[in-house]
Amino acid sequence: MKSDETRELTRTLYHVCESLAPMSFMEVCGTHTVSFHRTGVKSLLPDNVRLISGPGCPVCVSSQGYIDAACAIAEFPATTICTYGDMLRVPGRNGSLQEKRAAGADVRVVYSPIDAVRLAEDHPEKTVIFIAVGFETTVGGHAAAVLEAHQRGLDNFCLLASQKLVVPAMMALLDAGEVHIDGFLCPGHVSVIIGPKAFVPVVRTHRKPCVIAGFEPEQMLRGMIQLVRQVAQRRPQIENIYPAAVKPDGNPTALRIISDVFEPADSVWRAMGTIPMSGLTLRRKYQRFDALYRFDIEIGPDYDPPGCRCGQVLQGKVEPRDCPLFGNECTPTEPIGPCMVGSEGSCAAAYKYGRDGTRRVCVSDDGG
Repeated sequence: MKSDETRELTRTLYHVCESLAPMSFMEVCGTHTVSFHRTGVKSLLPDNVRLISGPGCPVCVSSQGYIDAACAIAEFPATTICTYGDMLRVPGRNGSLQEKRAAGADVRVVYSPIDAVRLAEDHPEKTVIFIAVGFETTVGGHAAAVLEAHQRGLDNFCLLASQKLVVPAMMALLDAGEVHIDGFLCPGHVSVIIGPKAFVPVVRTHRKPCVIAGFEPEQMLRGMIQLVRQVAQRRPQIENIYPAAVKPDGNPTALRIISDVFEPADSVWRAMGTIPMSGLTLRRKYQRFDALYRFDIEIGPDYDPPGCRCGQVLQGKVEPRDCPLFGNECTPTEPIGPCMVGSEGSCAAAYKYGRDGTRRVCVSDDGG
């Protein structure tokens, strides 16, 4: 049941949308994607407001070549792969990490990169590789793990990095011009780290409104209201309606640690190709912790399974239900594309909660 505040905000949103032309806004945060579906807020939006899910799921945007590299390293002798749970089931061309584990590879689920560092210290006979996937929110933890391994002299620890930066991806989508976007609901968690000023290029170069919001229904509705108002007034700017968590300068300590360990680099995004300076690579000082360098492996070409439209979903070109595999051959228990695997994936959210936010029965749910 909607709260009184949610009802009032919904009425306000409908009021500010009256007599306006259709508008399309993109959320570039997987947590927003799931929250819009789970809470039913997506079903409350007026007919002239379209919400597009962008490349906000870190598991989903990791290229097929990266998945294949992780699976290849898992087959090396005396190696231990440490990963977050979502990455286990992402299909590669030669199987998934879960399938490699079933075949005898040492693949373990961890809850923190520091867990992988401790494992490396406890097992000096093994090379421990942490699957470092994520946006700016988690990169600070990856950097801290590298510094910890460096200080302890753990040369049997390394990262396989697929770390992405949000703003370059937003700019790439706008530069391509293939999807009409009137503004962005900016990610709350990432913004805690990078701060509102990071979105200046989006407003300055492309004149697109940017509103930073949290994840409760009221926050998301307030964000949509402010986006509509900016469009109506033709005054694009950066608004932070999540000041309790997002400070003007972000998190300087986290940014300093990240900058010490990593440097920007070109990065391959699934279906989006190579986006300049959109990823992070280890600085030369810490190169010995780079799994690609350690195992002399290159990231191969990107690839989408036949019929899978994950790449188009990630860019907002199609909705999950536009994919012919959605809910048929591709489900959370038998995924074909990563958007159905990642807990923040657009396809997984659409399948689990449905178009109107009503929860579906899904055997992969905890206890469901």
